[in-house]
Amino acid sequence: MIVAGASSQALAAAVAEATDEPLAAVEYDRFPDGETLAAVPDFEGERAVVVATTDSNDAWVELLQLQDAVREAGASEVVTVLPYMGYARQDQAFDDGHPVSARAMAKAVSTTADRVVLVNPHETDVSSFFDGHVTVVDAAACLADPLPDDLDDPLFLSPDAGAVDLAEAVCDAYGRGETDYFEKVRHSGTDVEITPSDTDASDRDVVITDDIVATGSTMSQAVSHLGDDGARRVFAACVHPLLVRNARTKLERAGIERIVGTDTVERDVSVVSVAPYVAAALETVTQ
Repeated sequence: MIVAGASSQALAAAVAEATDEPLAAVEYDRFPDGETLAAVPDFEGERAVVVATTDSNDAWVELLQLQDAVREAGASEVVTVLPYMGYARQDQAFDDGHPVSARAMAKAVSTTADRVVLVNPHETDVSSFFDGHVTVVDAAACLADPLPDDLDDPLFLSPDAGAVDLAEAVCDAYGRGETDYFEKVRHSGTDVEITPSDTDASDRDVVITDDIVATGSTMSQAVSHLGDDGARRVFAACVHPLLVRNARTKLERAGIERIVGTDTVERDVSVVSVAPYVAAALETVTQ
Protein backbone atom coordinates (compact mmCIF):
# COMPACT_ATOMS: atom_id res chain seq x y z
CA MET A 1 0.00 0.00 0.00
CA ILE A 2 1.01 3.60 -0.62
CA VAL A 3 1.05 5.65 2.58
CA ALA A 4 0.98 9.44 2.26
CA GLY A 5 2.67 11.96 4.49
CA ALA A 6 0.56 15.06 5.07
CA SER A 7 2.79 17.17 2.81
CA SER A 8 2.73 14.63 -0.06
CA GLN A 9 -0.90 13.61 -0.40
CA ALA A 10 -1.28 14.53 -4.08
CA LEU A 11 2.03 12.92 -5.05
CA ALA A 12 1.23 9.76 -3.08
CA ALA A 13 -2.10 9.48 -4.89
CA ALA A 14 -0.32 9.89 -8.23
CA VAL A 15 2.22 7.21 -7.27
CA ALA A 16 -0.62 4.89 -6.25
CA GLU A 17 -2.23 5.38 -9.65
CA ALA A 18 1.07 4.92 -11.51
CA THR A 19 1.91 1.71 -9.62
CA ASP A 20 -1.68 0.40 -9.43
CA GLU A 21 -1.24 -0.02 -5.67
CA PRO A 22 -3.95 0.91 -3.15
CA LEU A 23 -3.71 4.20 -1.29
CA ALA A 24 -3.92 3.73 2.46
CA ALA A 25 -6.18 5.81 4.68
CA VAL A 26 -4.01 8.00 6.91
CA GLU A 27 -4.98 10.10 9.91
CA TYR A 28 -3.01 13.14 11.07
CA ASP A 29 -3.67 14.71 14.45
CA ARG A 30 -2.08 16.92 17.07
CA PHE A 31 -2.36 16.57 20.83
CA PRO A 32 -3.06 19.59 23.07
CA ASP A 33 0.61 19.70 24.12
CA GLY A 34 1.67 20.11 20.47
CA GLU A 35 2.82 16.54 19.83
CA THR A 36 1.80 15.09 16.47
CA LEU A 37 0.17 11.77 15.65
CA ALA A 38 0.16 10.02 12.27
CA ALA A 39 -1.71 6.72 12.05
CA VAL A 40 -2.70 4.16 9.40
CA PRO A 41 -5.76 2.51 10.98
CA ASP A 42 -6.75 0.16 8.13
CA PHE A 43 -3.37 -0.80 6.71
CA GLU A 44 -3.24 -4.14 4.93
CA GLY A 45 -0.46 -5.83 3.01
CA GLU A 46 3.12 -6.95 3.37
CA ARG A 47 4.81 -3.93 1.78
CA ALA A 48 4.29 -0.32 2.76
CA VAL A 49 5.54 2.52 0.57
CA VAL A 50 5.63 5.70 2.65
CA VAL A 51 5.73 8.81 0.44
CA ALA A 52 6.60 11.76 2.64
CA THR A 53 8.32 15.03 1.88
CA THR A 54 10.23 16.22 4.94
CA ASP A 55 9.95 19.98 4.52
CA SER A 56 9.49 20.67 8.25
CA ASN A 57 10.44 19.21 11.62
CA ASP A 58 6.83 18.07 12.08
CA ALA A 59 7.05 16.24 8.76
CA TRP A 60 10.13 14.36 9.97
CA VAL A 61 8.35 13.23 13.15
CA GLU A 62 5.30 12.26 11.12
CA LEU A 63 7.43 10.16 8.75
CA LEU A 64 8.98 8.22 11.62
CA GLN A 65 5.53 7.65 13.10
CA LEU A 66 4.14 6.39 9.78
CA GLN A 67 7.04 3.97 9.38
CA ASP A 68 6.45 2.65 12.87
CA ALA A 69 2.70 2.51 12.36
CA VAL A 70 2.88 0.28 9.28
CA ARG A 71 5.34 -2.01 11.07
CA GLU A 72 2.90 -2.22 13.97
CA ALA A 73 0.14 -3.05 11.46
CA GLY A 74 2.13 -5.99 10.12
CA ALA A 75 4.15 -4.69 7.16
CA SER A 76 7.16 -6.92 6.55
CA GLU A 77 8.83 -4.41 4.23
CA VAL A 78 8.89 -0.62 4.44
CA VAL A 79 10.04 1.47 1.49
CA THR A 80 10.36 5.17 2.27
CA VAL A 81 10.18 7.67 -0.58
CA LEU A 82 11.62 11.07 0.30
CA PRO A 83 10.48 13.33 -2.57
CA TYR A 84 12.31 16.18 -0.84
CA MET A 85 14.75 15.37 1.93
CA GLY A 86 15.03 18.18 4.42
CA TYR A 87 18.44 18.75 6.01
CA ALA A 88 20.14 17.21 2.97
CA ARG A 89 22.19 20.39 2.55
CA GLN A 90 23.75 19.82 5.98
CA ASP A 91 25.89 16.90 4.84
CA GLN A 92 28.92 17.96 6.90
CA ALA A 93 29.60 19.70 10.19
CA PHE A 94 29.72 23.47 9.67
CA ASP A 95 31.82 24.09 12.78
CA ASP A 96 33.23 22.36 15.84
CA GLY A 97 30.48 20.67 17.81
CA HIS A 98 27.94 20.96 14.98
CA PRO A 99 25.90 17.95 13.84
CA VAL A 100 25.90 16.35 10.42
CA SER A 101 22.14 16.75 10.30
CA ALA A 102 21.60 14.80 7.09
CA ARG A 103 23.31 11.81 8.67
CA ALA A 104 21.26 12.10 11.87
CA MET A 105 18.00 12.15 9.89
CA ALA A 106 19.08 9.28 7.65
CA LYS A 107 19.97 7.12 10.65
CA ALA A 108 16.57 7.82 12.20
CA VAL A 109 14.78 6.79 8.99
CA SER A 110 16.94 3.66 8.72
CA THR A 111 15.66 2.29 12.03
CA THR A 112 12.39 1.17 10.43
CA ALA A 113 12.88 1.57 6.65
CA ASP A 114 14.29 -1.30 4.60
CA ARG A 115 14.77 0.75 1.45
CA VAL A 116 14.79 4.45 0.62
CA VAL A 117 14.08 6.36 -2.59
CA LEU A 118 15.48 9.90 -2.85
CA VAL A 119 14.41 12.36 -5.55
CA ASN A 120 17.19 14.73 -6.58
CA PRO A 121 18.84 15.10 -3.17
CA HIS A 122 20.83 18.33 -2.91
CA GLU A 123 23.94 16.27 -2.19
CA THR A 124 23.94 12.75 -3.63
CA ASP A 125 26.47 11.69 -1.00
CA VAL A 126 23.71 11.74 1.63
CA SER A 127 22.62 8.35 0.27
CA SER A 128 25.60 6.82 2.07
CA PHE A 129 24.16 7.90 5.44
CA PHE A 130 21.29 5.41 5.21
CA ASP A 131 21.85 1.87 6.42
CA GLY A 132 19.71 0.11 3.82
CA HIS A 133 19.50 0.17 0.03
CA VAL A 134 19.01 3.65 -1.49
CA THR A 135 17.77 4.50 -4.98
CA VAL A 136 18.47 8.04 -6.19
CA VAL A 137 15.97 9.32 -8.76
CA ASP A 138 16.80 12.13 -11.18
CA ALA A 139 13.53 13.77 -12.22
CA ALA A 140 15.03 16.99 -13.61
CA ALA A 141 14.07 16.17 -17.20
CA CYS A 142 10.36 16.54 -16.43
CA LEU A 143 10.89 20.28 -15.88
CA ALA A 144 11.08 20.70 -19.66
CA ASP A 145 7.45 19.63 -20.10
CA PRO A 146 5.69 22.77 -18.78
CA LEU A 147 8.03 25.21 -20.54
CA PRO A 148 6.63 27.09 -23.56
CA ASP A 149 7.21 25.39 -26.90
CA ASP A 150 8.29 28.64 -28.52
CA LEU A 151 11.35 29.57 -26.45
CA ASP A 152 13.51 31.90 -28.53
CA ASP A 153 17.14 30.71 -28.80
CA PRO A 154 16.83 29.25 -25.28
CA LEU A 155 19.62 29.42 -22.75
CA PHE A 156 19.48 27.08 -19.74
CA LEU A 157 21.46 28.40 -16.79
CA SER A 158 22.29 26.82 -13.45
CA PRO A 159 23.16 28.98 -10.42
CA ASP A 160 26.60 27.39 -10.09
CA ALA A 161 28.92 24.87 -11.74
CA GLY A 162 27.78 22.11 -9.41
CA ALA A 163 24.24 22.22 -10.78
CA VAL A 164 25.06 22.43 -14.48
CA ASP A 165 24.08 18.78 -14.95
CA LEU A 166 20.53 19.74 -14.05
CA ALA A 167 20.52 22.52 -16.65
CA GLU A 168 21.85 20.07 -19.22
CA ALA A 169 19.16 17.52 -18.35
CA VAL A 170 16.37 20.08 -18.82
CA CYS A 171 17.96 21.37 -22.02
CA ASP A 172 18.29 17.86 -23.45
CA ALA A 173 14.69 17.07 -22.58
CA TYR A 174 13.52 20.32 -24.17
CA GLY A 175 15.35 19.33 -27.34
CA ARG A 176 17.30 22.48 -28.16
CA GLY A 177 19.22 25.28 -26.53
CA GLU A 178 22.52 26.07 -24.83
CA THR A 179 23.67 25.62 -21.24
CA ASP A 180 25.90 27.62 -18.92
CA TYR A 181 26.15 28.54 -15.24
CA PHE A 182 26.67 31.48 -12.91
CA GLU A 183 29.56 31.77 -10.49
CA LYS A 184 28.19 31.69 -6.94
CA VAL A 185 29.73 32.50 -3.59
CA ARG A 186 27.64 31.72 -0.48
CA HIS A 187 28.46 33.98 2.48
CA SER A 188 25.70 32.58 4.71
CA GLY A 189 22.42 30.69 4.53
CA THR A 190 20.70 33.76 3.09
CA ASP A 191 23.59 35.88 1.75
CA VAL A 192 24.63 34.71 -1.70
CA GLU A 193 26.65 36.57 -4.32
CA ILE A 194 26.50 35.52 -7.95
CA THR A 195 28.43 36.65 -11.02
CA PRO A 196 26.81 36.57 -14.47
CA SER A 197 27.93 33.92 -16.94
CA ASP A 198 29.98 34.78 -20.00
CA THR A 199 27.28 33.58 -22.38
CA ASP A 200 25.38 36.37 -24.11
CA ALA A 201 21.76 36.35 -22.94
CA SER A 202 20.57 39.40 -24.90
CA ASP A 203 17.35 38.89 -26.88
CA ARG A 204 17.16 35.26 -25.70
CA ASP A 205 14.70 33.34 -23.56
CA VAL A 206 16.46 32.09 -20.45
CA VAL A 207 15.51 29.24 -18.13
CA ILE A 208 17.25 29.27 -14.74
CA THR A 209 17.30 25.72 -13.40
CA ASP A 210 17.99 24.60 -9.85
CA ASP A 211 17.23 21.66 -7.63
CA ILE A 212 15.83 23.81 -4.80
CA VAL A 213 14.39 27.30 -4.63
CA ALA A 214 14.14 28.13 -0.93
CA THR A 215 14.38 31.84 -0.08
CA GLY A 216 14.69 32.87 -3.73
CA SER A 217 17.74 35.06 -3.06
CA THR A 218 20.05 33.35 -5.55
CA MET A 219 17.48 33.08 -8.29
CA SER A 220 16.20 36.64 -7.93
CA GLN A 221 19.77 37.92 -8.26
CA ALA A 222 20.20 35.82 -11.38
CA VAL A 223 16.97 37.18 -12.86
CA SER A 224 18.06 40.77 -12.18
CA HIS A 225 21.42 40.18 -13.87
CA LEU A 226 19.73 38.66 -16.88
CA GLY A 227 17.37 41.62 -17.14
CA ASP A 228 20.37 43.94 -17.14
CA ASP A 229 21.94 41.81 -19.88
CA GLY A 230 18.89 42.19 -22.12
CA ALA A 231 17.33 38.75 -21.78
CA ARG A 232 13.99 38.51 -23.57
CA ARG A 233 12.04 36.36 -21.08
CA VAL A 234 13.23 34.60 -17.94
CA PHE A 235 11.71 31.44 -16.49
CA ALA A 236 12.60 29.50 -13.35
CA ALA A 237 12.48 25.72 -13.22
CA CYS A 238 13.20 23.80 -10.02
CA VAL A 239 12.68 20.28 -8.77
CA HIS A 240 11.88 21.29 -5.18
CA PRO A 241 9.88 24.56 -5.00
CA LEU A 242 10.13 25.27 -1.28
CA LEU A 243 9.52 29.01 -1.80
CA VAL A 244 9.74 29.96 1.86
CA ARG A 245 9.28 33.40 3.43
CA ASN A 246 9.00 36.07 0.71
CA ALA A 247 10.61 34.03 -2.09
CA ARG A 248 7.70 34.47 -4.50
CA THR A 249 7.70 38.23 -4.02
CA LYS A 250 11.45 38.40 -4.63
CA LEU A 251 11.12 36.50 -7.89
CA GLU A 252 8.10 38.45 -9.10
CA ARG A 253 9.82 41.76 -8.33
CA ALA A 254 12.93 40.60 -10.16
CA GLY A 255 10.85 40.19 -13.31
CA ILE A 256 10.51 36.45 -13.72
CA GLU A 257 7.81 35.41 -16.17
CA ARG A 258 6.92 32.03 -14.73
CA ILE A 259 8.08 29.54 -12.08
CA VAL A 260 7.63 25.83 -12.74
CA GLY A 261 8.30 23.09 -10.21
CA THR A 262 7.47 19.49 -9.44
CA ASP A 263 5.24 18.02 -6.77
CA THR A 264 8.09 16.87 -4.53
CA VAL A 265 7.04 19.93 -2.54
CA GLU A 266 3.39 20.66 -3.23
CA ARG A 267 2.99 24.33 -4.10
CA ASP A 268 0.86 26.25 -6.59
CA VAL A 269 3.82 26.14 -9.03
CA SER A 270 3.98 22.32 -8.88
CA VAL A 271 2.79 21.82 -12.44
CA VAL A 272 4.56 18.55 -13.23
CA SER A 273 4.70 15.29 -11.26
CA VAL A 274 7.65 13.08 -10.40
CA ALA A 275 5.25 10.14 -9.89
CA PRO A 276 6.36 8.28 -13.06
CA TYR A 277 10.00 8.47 -11.94
CA VAL A 278 9.13 7.28 -8.43
CA ALA A 279 6.97 4.47 -9.84
CA ALA A 280 9.86 3.30 -12.03
CA ALA A 281 12.19 3.35 -9.02
CA LEU A 282 9.69 1.34 -6.96
CA GLU A 283 9.47 -1.25 -9.73
CA THR A 284 13.26 -1.56 -9.64
CA VAL A 285 13.17 -1.84 -5.85
CA THR A 286 10.58 -4.63 -6.13
CA GLN A 287 12.75 -6.57 -8.55
